[in-house]
Amino acid sequence: MSPREVDVLVVGAGPAGLAVAAALAAAGVGRVEVLEREREAGGVPRHCHHGGFGTWSRPLTGPRYARRAVDAAERAGAVVRTGVTVLDWAGPLALDTVGPRGRETVGAAVVVLATGVRERPRAARLVPGTRPAGVYTTGELQQAVHLHGQRIGHRAVVVGAEDVSYAAAGTVRAAGAEVVALVTELPRARTAPARALNARLRHGIPLLTDATVTELLGHGRLSAVRVRHRDGRTAELPCDTVVFTGDFVPDHELARRGGLALDPGTRGPAVDGALRTVRPGVFAVGSLPHPSGSAATASREGAYGAAAVLETLAGAAWPRSTVPLLVDPPLRWIAPNRIAPADDRPYALRTSALPRRPVLRLTQDGRLLHHETLRGAVPHRALTLTARWTHRVDPRGGPVRVSVVGTGPPASR
Repeated sequence: MSPREVDVLVVGAGPAGLAVAAALAAAGVGRVEVLEREREAGGVPRHCHHGGFGTWSRPLTGPRYARRAVDAAERAGAVVRTGVTVLDWAGPLALDTVGPRGRETVGAAVVVLATGVRERPRAARLVPGTRPAGVYTTGELQQAVHLHGQRIGHRAVVVGAEDVSYAAAGTVRAAGAEVVALVTELPRARTAPARALNARLRHGIPLLTDATVTELLGHGRLSAVRVRHRDGRTAELPCDTVVFTGDFVPDHELARRGGLALDPGTRGPAVDGALRTVRPGVFAVGSLPHPSGSAATASREGAYGAAAVLETLAGAAWPRSTVPLLVDPPLRWIAPNRIAPADDRPYALRTSALPRRPVLRLTQDGRLLHHETLRGAVPHRALTLTARWTHRVDPRGGPVRVSVVGTGPPASR
């Protein structure tokens, strides 16, 4: 059977995928189709019932934000199909799917991957112990409470201390349970102090910093978690629920099955400044190329990716080759992570530590391309690097390396 053809096929109906679809359909692209494996479109925000989505002047709850994104895509003329799972690639720009219509192959002029990220569960974090009930990730918790109306336990420990951790704590409280503590290995929380939600939730919740959950205890139901402090002290926190938050990884299974090059730092598809992957006609947008950022950030990147898709549909040439962009420790990743001619988009970086008075150095084959002082930089927060240096890159040279140097030991923040 010949594949059914569309102009643009978007995989994933979260904020990024819906933003791409809305922008392309509004620009007059003939048939834009979005595939979503869940029964409802909208991505993660649809089960985040706290506020803070949208603009500061008109904040929305997650479900309202998701509904508006879906409505915008459909009003623009995009087709959003839910309950459709992509099984595999059927060709360079064709996908095998299964859904309410049964099995179907869909081909396109352009494929946009917007499959997002997932939180690493307890097993992937290598936390030993028994296998009791009461263990969640943030997404599992929010779906259980807000989508399915399930009851959780009475006392919960939240692992992590960033924005998503406080959102999880809010869900625990909404379910009528007590938050025993937030536990983080960092020396302090990674939240944005101005967020009203976080400010409300901080009050009355113990925050254990420089600490790690090392074991889960209990048979049948979780009874406690064992915590080890950086100085070697250990303690048990009695609880019947634990929520592992943050530690996002790209949902890159489809990209991997398609043989797309993955970046070793982000673990998502390697992309250049226009969000093009190494396969002509395939883009990766939103949180998939780098596992961080809010729904608003993913939506903005989706809109940016739509502009690049339009250029491709208009006949713009796909780069024949791109130069890898690599980072040295303590930098964890950089995105975009391939350099193509004319790239002018700022780069996002993530680091686990910083020396005092940090300076970024970019070199290619031993030649200094750029150096830049990082002002106000904080470990584990996204950093921004300008693209003013990309014209100095030799397209036939080796990888560009990004390192960070300073004039003192790592700062404690």
